Amino acid sequence: MFEFDPERHYPKETESRVVIRFQDCDPLQHLNNAKYFDYFFNAREDQVPKLYGVEMIDFIRKYKAAWVIYNHNISYIRPAKVGEWVRIMSRVVWHDHQTVLVEYYMTDDSKEELKTLMWTTMRYVAMADGKSTPHAGAVADFLNAVTDPIDFGQITIKERIREIKQQLAK
Repeated sequence: MFEFDPERHYPKETESRVVIRFQDCDPLQHLNNAKYFDYFFNAREDQVPKLYGVEMIDFIRKYKAAWVIYNHNISYIRPAKVGEWVRIMSRVVWHDHQTVLVEYYMTDDSKEELKTLMWTTMRYVAMADGKSTPHAGAVADFLNAVTDPIDFGQITIKERIREIKQQLAK
């Protein structure tokens, strides 16, 4: 069961190394656009328990609430190809009292070429009635500890792509 530890260092970013599978690719041997979602979500689901010591089901059981996705903004920059090893990074880049924005991005294995960037917006809802509920107590503390903020209200996804490309070039 999740317990927030204010003395613990919680990394801001998750990272996974995965291979692009043949069955997930189109006839051009590019990762199918819909499959990027699976790769991103699976990578984060694998890394969150390792880095933070929590399974999402623990949050749901303890707080009787869950995050529900209501928006994706995805940009396909360079194709991921069958058999290619890639890196998938994710992090919470913004949150307020009931909403979370998770940023996912994929690079080549050497982290030199940006392939895809996705922002996923989620609302925190009570399990009992499905209505929005505030992040409270340890959930709010956890989000504050893991968020790597960007000025979400002032940046477009195109500008964010440019920023990440510049970071990768360094």
